[in-house]
Amino acid sequence: MSFLLQEVGLTHSNGHMALAAITLRAQQGENIALIGPSGAGKTTLLNTIGTALLPTQGVMTVLGQQPKASSARALRQLRARIGTVHQAAPIPARQRVVTAILAGKLGQWPVWKSLACLIYPQDMAGARQVLERVHLGEKLFVRCDQLSGGQLQRIGIARVLYQEAQLILADEPVSALDPTLALDTVQLLVKEAKSRNATLVASLHAVDLARSCFDRLVGIRDGRIAFDLPAHAVTDAQLQSLYAAETAPAQTVRPQPSFLVDGQVMPAHGCR
Repeated sequence: MSFLLQEVGLTHSNGHMALAAITLRAQQGENIALIGPSGAGKTTLLNTIGTALLPTQGVMTVLGQQPKASSARALRQLRARIGTVHQAAPIPARQRVVTAILAGKLGQWPVWKSLACLIYPQDMAGARQVLERVHLGEKLFVRCDQLSGGQLQRIGIARVLYQEAQLILADEPVSALDPTLALDTVQLLVKEAKSRNATLVASLHAVDLARSCFDRLVGIRDGRIAFDLPAHAVTDAQLQSLYAAETAPAQTVRPQPSFLVDGQVMPAHGCR
């Protein structure tokens, strides 16, 4: 079991209920896409699974541990096994790309190595290798404030690849990428997770990518689970209902999606 949430709820200090009665489980190695309208609770759910937020109701187990019952040290060790891809990567603007990548293993390295890495990169070859996988190998020593938003997203993904986490949580990881790069990047995340039997949970606004690249879709609306089904079993009617309040649901639920790849229109099922 990778994680298990049983009747989990999260109410903020101002009284706002962000999550309610969430029951969700994932076996190790599963890949799951969270979909739903803006403000539905997808990011909050990812942050809860990743232990950045702790539930105020219910029981949660992540990678064999109950975060609420864990000591500070055990919680740090647990978080070192979880890799998070943020929509806007939290990378210091003046930091070099190589340092940002190597930060993926700071929670796993001994203190002396982490401190030494601030002075001189300890594994430039490893950092370059993951950068090449996101097509940014030439950016190894570039400062992060010289990169575009899309490039920074890919740096964040490269850092998680370098981390080799057991649980990968990705919050809108391709929102700043064009369709070709978005497809390539989602394929990379899925392939990486499957190759290491890691669990992947990603929130996506692009439902076509979610349907074609992930085995399981979880619909989130108003902080609750609307459906939890194999991707092939999710109907267009269920998607229309999930996005009923969106201003342009038709664009979100294209039944036969496609992408432009190398100048040719390719069906989105290329993820499988």
